[in-house]
Amino acid sequence: MPVKARNIHIQSLETSTALSAYYIPKFIPPLEVFRVLNAAKVRFMLVGTHALGGWTRRPRTTTDIDILVGTRLHKKAVRVLLTAFPQLHSEEQEDETHLRDADTGQVLIDVMKENQPLYRAALRNKHPVKWKDQTYWIPSLELALAMKFTAMFSATRGSADKHCDAGDFVGMIQSNLAIDSRKLHALGQFVYNGGGGEIVEMVRKVRAGEKLTL
Repeated sequence: MPVKARNIHIQSLETSTALSAYYIPKFIPPLEVFRVLNAAKVRFMLVGTHALGGWTRRPRTTTDIDILVGTRLHKKAVRVLLTAFPQLHSEEQEDETHLRDADTGQVLIDVMKENQPLYRAALRNKHPVKWKDQTYWIPSLELALAMKFTAMFSATRGSADKHCDAGDFVGMIQSNLAIDSRKLHALGQFVYNGGGGEIVEMVRKVRAGEKLTL
């Protein structure tokens, strides 16, 4: 990743960290999570709002830190985070493990599982970023678009969240001229058969100023 791009992602994470720390009680900074996982040699990817602000150019506050780890290291990641942050307790879900603050009940860290085909391909489509003394990984631009594409058409996601996802999707396209259509098509196919062609077409529509239909 070019130096300029790395700086954009660092600045974005600095901004989303500062905003979230102001609004979220007992917020845990992403950098502290990176230190714990790197020290334990857990391969991970930062996903969600903290990861995508550099691609959208719109960093914003978020209630939790989303971390994707491989299936083999999922339990270890949860264990080391609970040891480092004893104020948290775990709650197992089908697709992720919530780490909640014991006092407020707020989910502060989500450790996501590789349950979806796209997520199983995710750790092969990552960009390294170095912030201060820590290296962390974020989705490639094409993977970030595919993740938002998945969320936009999820059967379990609310309408308001889907429209927010669509805004992020459009923002990433408008802020980044260099999108690899072949990689995007391949990742879209992991979402569903035919998804590759649809996500590429959606990028074309955004470029042309056409309206997206959710």
